[in-house]
Amino acid sequence: MSDRMFDSPVFVKSGSNLIEEIACLEDALEFLYEWPRNRRGPIYGTALRACQRAFDSGYSLSAAKQAFTGFAKSVNILEDVSIPLPWMVGGKTGASGVGV
Repeated sequence: MSDRMFDSPVFVKSGSNLIEEIACLEDALEFLYEWPRNRRGPIYGTALRACQRAFDSGYSLSAAKQAFTGFAKSVNILEDVSIPLPWMVGGKTGASGVGV
């Protein structure tokens, strides 16, 4: 397991209303780098700096995750996955791998 993996993933809505799993620091940074410039603000900046510091040094990974989660919540893209999403629930499959 990577030392940059979050203890549990963060789920966010992406631009096309798909739900994206942010499982590690690299995922969070990529998401933040791609965030539209015109929608960036102080909370975005805090999350970006926290993730960059965790990537570059010994800054707390849990603090970086918390900052990213706070950003996602502030822009209303944080998804609560306390119930399993359809692709997370395994169904019965036959020998071909197709559901029965």
